[in-house]
Amino acid sequence: KELLEMEGNQITLGSLDKGTDNPAFSFNGENRHYEECGGLHSENQEERREGKGRFSSYCRKALQPASKAQHFCKAHAKVLRRVVLGLLAVAYLCYFIAACYLNFQRALALVVITAVVVFFICWEVFQKHCGAKVLLLLRPIGKCFQKAWPWLKWLLWVALLAGLIVWLALDTGRNPEQLISLGGFCFLVLFLFACSKHHGAVSWRAVFWGLGLEFLLGLFVLRTTPGTQAFQWLGDQVQYFLGYTTAGSSFVFGNTLIEEVFAFQSLPIIVFFSCVMSILYYLGVMQWVILKISWVLQVSMATTATETLSVAGNIFVGQSEAPLLIRPYLADMTLSEIHAVMTGGFSTIAGSVMGAYISFGIDAASLIAASVMAAPCALGMAKLVYPEVEESKFKGRASIRISRGEEQNILEAASSGAANSVGLVANIVANLIAFLAVLEFINAALRWFGEMVDIEGLTFQVICSYVLMPLAFLMGADWADSPVVAELLGIKIFLNEFVAYQQLATYKKNRLMGLEEWDGSRKQWISERAESITTFALCGFANFSSIGIMLGALSSMAPQRKGDFASVVLRALLTGMCVSMLNACLAGLLHVPTEVGDCAMFFSTTNFSSTSYTMYTCCKQLFASSVLQNGTLSFTGSWAEQAESVLWLQECCAHYNHTSCAW
Repeated sequence: KELLEMEGNQITLGSLDKGTDNPAFSFNGENRHYEECGGLHSENQEERREGKGRFSSYCRKALQPASKAQHFCKAHAKVLRRVVLGLLAVAYLCYFIAACYLNFQRALALVVITAVVVFFICWEVFQKHCGAKVLLLLRPIGKCFQKAWPWLKWLLWVALLAGLIVWLALDTGRNPEQLISLGGFCFLVLFLFACSKHHGAVSWRAVFWGLGLEFLLGLFVLRTTPGTQAFQWLGDQVQYFLGYTTAGSSFVFGNTLIEEVFAFQSLPIIVFFSCVMSILYYLGVMQWVILKISWVLQVSMATTATETLSVAGNIFVGQSEAPLLIRPYLADMTLSEIHAVMTGGFSTIAGSVMGAYISFGIDAASLIAASVMAAPCALGMAKLVYPEVEESKFKGRASIRISRGEEQNILEAASSGAANSVGLVANIVANLIAFLAVLEFINAALRWFGEMVDIEGLTFQVICSYVLMPLAFLMGADWADSPVVAELLGIKIFLNEFVAYQQLATYKKNRLMGLEEWDGSRKQWISERAESITTFALCGFANFSSIGIMLGALSSMAPQRKGDFASVVLRALLTGMCVSMLNACLAGLLHVPTEVGDCAMFFSTTNFSSTSYTMYTCCKQLFASSVLQNGTLSFTGSWAEQAESVLWLQECCAHYNHTSCAW
């Protein structure tokens, strides 16, 4: 009977609006029972209901202002957002004006950063609101330009080529050794063209624009005062920034370990840098920067959005992280695009390990410049070695979507970045232990085989120094420095760049300490020019151990393309090696020797208790000017006018050996 009553009183939307009670939750039976028992429970139940009703009413009234405020914010979200952004902009403008007024020289970096950000914001606003109108107005000019382009193109190429030849003639007239680097650059480009998969399908626009952008970036960084100062400032800021790692590592490991043990000194930098990069990715800063760089490359080189975005990402992240930017598109990319993605990964280094190399003592500005210069060169050389012969699905797409990650807040992003770096740190430690042990074993075996035929001191480094010595010389290193540069290049290719940079840092420290250049038959350091060339040549993941990393990362993202990845990886590895060496050739071509300065002034103010590279150079000048004849010591040139030349010579002889010291 009760079931029939419930079926006859079904709840509808109309009954809910009118406030009809649900019969299933009625207390009729219980009320009758309570009434039989005197009605006490019935009265208590009614009082409770009235109390709850009054409480609910009070809560609703109390929450009405908050509810109204929430509805207001939702209804006027755009206006409120503009008001907040406007207030923040006014606050920053006041701060900017105050900083410039107090000390403009100190605020110069802030001015540059602000100018760049404002330019891109204005460009986006202009493109959004006025871009279509401007294109419509410029369409007649564009048509005229297209008609004149066939002959105008050749005129521009002839003018550029003539200007380049004149500049090279004037520039190399003072330093003829720069022509060797130019010859090496041309040789490497011709070698890559000889290795091309489809010679007739090469996109020369991509090749020449890639090499042109690389040259312009190198010229700006290495030859212009603003470029040199900007990248030097950027390198200094990176060094200061990475110095904050000490606060965390000293707390965990103690000051003694981080000062004396390599693993506790350099590897925590990778954890810190990875954490910061993860935060920047969560905020969308890195995506914004990468998109702007990829837009410049895509417009100039006419490459597709996917391959360009991945190569641009390699400036900041590693070979296995950059393809994550285009993960949804990997399955549909052509072999040429996949080859470009791999080449970009092999041609650059990750920002996290860059921090470790800077901690070794490698020049930060050179590392940053090498990574930036490698991006257009890698894209251009990838299109030279493996031209596009398929129809790309992304050819007509101006841009692609990239995600910000799965983190829910900035704290999770920081924690995730630090946790993800643990695998990288463990991988570096394991590789260092394994590769250095294997290298020592190989050297022991080679020494044993060499002793069988009376060849003393045969090692892997010696073999590399002989085999790769012509290549090191073509990049611009002096013949005396070429064996050392070739040795480091061989370690980078056959082992990894981490070990090579460690050894380069040792050579650099020896030079800065002012040690003798030769210790018997062993060279203790190389020249500044050779150091610069080697820094650029080692800046890339192009070594045989990286093949497994690259294939493993890409295969996990697109398992169905595993065979395609394996078919192009060796060609991409070769291209990546040559890209780093092309950068090294440009570094040799554009290198400007550091002027020593007035050595007499240096000697009069220095303390001879310790040595330095400046002291070594000045002592060599003093040795070269000394003449010992019939037991009489004299000096030539400006040193003859210095009354303390003999005293300075004695001080130099206390640190360095020379025939003049026999006096």
